[in-house]
Amino acid sequence: MNVKKTNAARQLDRLKIAYELITYEVDESDLGAAHIAEQLGQPIESLFKTLVLRGDKTGLFVCVVPGAEEVDLKKAAKVTGNKKCDLIPMKELLPTTGYIRGGCSPIGMKKAFPTYFHESILNYDAVYCSAGQRGLQFRLAPSDLVNAAQGTVCDLILNV
Repeated sequence: MNVKKTNAARQLDRLKIAYELITYEVDESDLGAAHIAEQLGQPIESLFKTLVLRGDKTGLFVCVVPGAEEVDLKKAAKVTGNKKCDLIPMKELLPTTGYIRGGCSPIGMKKAFPTYFHESILNYDAVYCSAGQRGLQFRLAPSDLVNAAQGTVCDLILNV
């Protein structure tokens, strides 16, 4: 399959960061991380999803969390200097980031937003995240992903 480079891939190229582009079969009825991890044959913990949130004080920011986890809105607000925050409405995702649901990458958004990665990302030799379109994932070193997004590593998920 001939893969067209996404903005995210071009940005990694500019930064001279090594990555692998991996395609998978998209199921429009299931855009969840579990489906993607299964397609890739990888543990869901090594697959990271990108969420865009809006804080009451700082505005938009990005959280990148393990595929099976939920972002803890209280932790996210605290880390970002907000009193409260919430996911942006789905209809705002494309105009805000240039990406659609199921294809949102923390790299190469229309504008660079403050980006926060859950600390478990550092537990892996390689992680997976969206390369900017449905059916396409990056495989790269976690430190490279964090650096490319100029991200901050912190605790962001609900502890059950």
